[in-house]
Amino acid sequence: MERSTSRILTTHTGSLPRPRELTRLYALRASGEVVDTGEIARSGDQAVRDVVHRQHAAGIDVGNNGEQQRDSFFLYLKHRLSGLGGHWERPSRADVDRYPEFRRMFMASHATRTEVSAFAGLPKAIGEVRYLDPEAIASECRHFRGVLAATPGAFAEAFMTAPSPGILAMAVRNEYYDTLEAWLAALGTALTVEYQAIAAHGFLLQIDAPDLALERHVTFKDRPVTDFVAFVETVVATINRAIAGIPRERVRLHVCWGNSETPHDCDVPLKDILPALLKAEVGGLVLPFANPRHAHEFRCFERFPLARDQVLVAGVIDSLTNFVEHPEVVADRLERIAAVIGDPTRVIAGTDCGFDTLAGWGRVAPDVVWAKLASLTEGARLASRRLFA
Repeated sequence: MERSTSRILTTHTGSLPRPRELTRLYALRASGEVVDTGEIARSGDQAVRDVVHRQHAAGIDVGNNGEQQRDSFFLYLKHRLSGLGGHWERPSRADVDRYPEFRRMFMASHATRTEVSAFAGLPKAIGEVRYLDPEAIASECRHFRGVLAATPGAFAEAFMTAPSPGILAMAVRNEYYDTLEAWLAALGTALTVEYQAIAAHGFLLQIDAPDLALERHVTFKDRPVTDFVAFVETVVATINRAIAGIPRERVRLHVCWGNSETPHDCDVPLKDILPALLKAEVGGLVLPFANPRHAHEFRCFERFPLARDQVLVAGVIDSLTNFVEHPEVVADRLERIAAVIGDPTRVIAGTDCGFDTLAGWGRVAPDVVWAKLASLTEGARLASRRLFA
């Protein structure tokens, strides 16, 4: 994993705006409509080429394929795993439940959008879950590698994402396995195929694990925080088994409280879960510190420091607002975070979450996304002048 040896490097959290037509195709398919798979493939392939060029132009150092060939950060696995079927609806979020007027506004805003839903139409586990064809992830990796070969010097390093077994275990209702532990173990085994393939193709692996914070106010909203921390520890142990054999410096773990503009006042504090997160055998953590609810929590690393071989990808750009952060604001955030970590070479500038985690879900206009990433780059330059003087 590249470090900020002479300047603060820049990255983001994975998903980037998809073209409008590609989003429409994904939304139609998710709603059960028959769509031309060839058209989706062609549109996705071209979108990867475009998004690599846009990242390079914005000055991103550690970039990816923008998840353009997937309809969401985890639901794409409906097409890659066996044993899934039926439909169910996820429990509502505690922070949305407590504000009925906001809940009506929130649900109405999503009802009118062309998007892949995070609420309805989610699958259930009704049989043994296995990864069906390793060629699915291998071809995605090869395509991205080919795009990078045609764009020499685009990135200092490239990464690809795959979901945590925990987010799948919570979003896909288990009606087959006897225990949560067995369900997580089966998902961990299946996801090992993706984890290993991404590493084998020379990419950093980013594991997207919103479950390690988000599920406190969804599945565990009526249970003690100790029960939730136990869940986090179980998922982290499952991840560690799934990435065994991949050098820890080749893996980063993204944790967040859900990529939605909701009150978030039921979020579990970072201090309650950070000790469990630090048990992950990864080279870096990717955490959000730009949004108004968690901007202060970088200070948790004073009490619970990273291991000496780990880096922090610090979210200093909010992925849910169309405000373009001033570069000086970005620089100030990075400088404060570097002071707590104690070494600017172990800090990378990033975004709080993805900008389009499910196709059509993003709240930030695409042209504003690129302005925000350009501001991220400029802010990292300003911070670097001060931190590496």
